[in-house]
Amino acid sequence: MTASLPRTARIAVIAGDGIGTEVIPAGIDVMHRAAGMDGCTLEFTEFPWGCEYYQRTGTMMSADALDILSDFDAIYLGAVGAPGVPDHVSVWELILPIRQRFDQYVNLRPMRLLQGVPGPLAGRSPADIDMVCIRENSEGEYSGLGGRMHRGTKHEVAEQTGLFTWRGIDRIARYAFELAQRRPRKLLASATKSNALQHSMVLWDEVVESVAADYTDVTCRKYHVDALAARMVTHPQTIDVIVSSNLFGDILTDLGAAISGSLGVAPGANINPERTHPSMFEPIHGSAPDIAGKGIANPIASIWAGALLLDHLGMTAAHDRMVRAIERVVGEGGPRTPDLGGTANTRDVAAAVTDALS
Repeated sequence: MTASLPRTARIAVIAGDGIGTEVIPAGIDVMHRAAGMDGCTLEFTEFPWGCEYYQRTGTMMSADALDILSDFDAIYLGAVGAPGVPDHVSVWELILPIRQRFDQYVNLRPMRLLQGVPGPLAGRSPADIDMVCIRENSEGEYSGLGGRMHRGTKHEVAEQTGLFTWRGIDRIARYAFELAQRRPRKLLASATKSNALQHSMVLWDEVVESVAADYTDVTCRKYHVDALAARMVTHPQTIDVIVSSNLFGDILTDLGAAISGSLGVAPGANINPERTHPSMFEPIHGSAPDIAGKGIANPIASIWAGALLLDHLGMTAAHDRMVRAIERVVGEGGPRTPDLGGTANTRDVAAAVTDALS
């Protein structure tokens, strides 16, 4: 992608709930400016889906939503969840159907301590905390298999079954190994629990080990997920790329965001690497109803997620300038929201990032 070859990208926007409606407009403004500097045009189409839509209609999104979304180049998601709507409804009627229908089997989440951000781990610098988690995003513990019987009685039974396939593990492992190859340290940590999960995680270990034979320049080590979580806190400098199942990655990346200073700076990408379907990009912080409407939500995660979106569409220069702008604002004493110890509001931070683009 170069400035001499302008193009137009069509992006579906689901701002969703809570602070999603505050941080997504901030991200859109920065994306417009960053892409425009290369002569690229972004066309955003907003959809009202989410919990408020559910409370009006009884569904989280329209019946033809997936067909509509399939025509876009990418999806930009804010947050989903609100008091009064059960979490399993908001997730299983919006986020997971999108991930599964569009085979967004890679969930990519960078976890970096940015210069100038006060991290919670004493004595740790940005050089110590620079990880990325590649989480299997289409099966595993979130496959949705199971059910409940004898509801409402003392004999009620619930079963939740994880689904692990050789193909699913193989393709996520290869994606993770290839990413590790491109990073300086060439380290891969595989999150497992094969001592207790003797079927699913043993298969996981076997497939990852078989894939490792094709990437001899990458050092791969398996960790039981509890030990890996502890290591992320005690020895974060030894962790580079993590490959994990759906549930394990979900938990580890919230931990990674916490040791990076705040959930408010953590972006996420749901990627269909073959590009047969649109990929989806989002901050990982959730709808945060406790601060929704106050105008103090940190927009950095949504801006960074927007940068990942542009990179996926081939606008690598725009991605790079957005990340550099974020680094300048937080590293040079720019405005920061209360989660990072400041007093600025969402608009202040977004404006500062926009001004820092170069």
